[in-house]
Amino acid sequence: MSLADILEPLQQPLVTVLGTPVSWTEVLGFGSGALCVWLVARQHLANWPIGIANNLFFILLFTQSGLYADAGLQIVFIALAAYGWWTWTHGGGPGASVLPVRGTTRTEWTWLFAAGAAGTLLLTLLLSRATDSTVPFWDALTTSLSLMATYGQCRKRVESWWLWIAADVVYIPLYAYKELYLTSLLYLGFLTLCLIGLRGWSRDLAADRREGVAVPV
Repeated sequence: MSLADILEPLQQPLVTVLGTPVSWTEVLGFGSGALCVWLVARQHLANWPIGIANNLFFILLFTQSGLYADAGLQIVFIALAAYGWWTWTHGGGPGASVLPVRGTTRTEWTWLFAAGAAGTLLLTLLLSRATDSTVPFWDALTTSLSLMATYGQCRKRVESWWLWIAADVVYIPLYAYKELYLTSLLYLGFLTLCLIGLRGWSRDLAADRREGVAVPV
């Protein structure tokens, strides 16, 4: 039995939304993705393994839909999840059992935006010339924003939520355009959870500052 035979049931339609079949892959991606973001907002360590499962489902879904940068992005997400998992448990510094929330430094913003702009440009060129993508710029832009946000999430930078919000604002119409309506709805839910996460992390950061807690760089 080949890998294609094993994965084939996941690609079968489960329900129909607005006249478009929705596969098991998209449904499982929907559920695991929503759970992952909810866990991140609550700073729960289980978000990392749930997120890895979500990435695997989305690799299949995005490859089928021609969103190649987003599919490749999931592989990077898996590597970042391993890093984030370790950082959340070991990155708090001496005497700290968890990594605290903190703000992004000016230096971090500088190299994040430089890397994001360069990544968007290079991916747009690559997707335009090497694939049949019909949305090369938007696919590249969301990929870069997501990577920037994931780095911030790994380090518990409160501004990572703003980057996720910016990415979701683009993702929602992009997936609807690709007729991934359930995934578009999922990202609308992500947007709501991002706002909740931003509020919660901001509250924790403010509390630490009031208490004079030493926050590692």
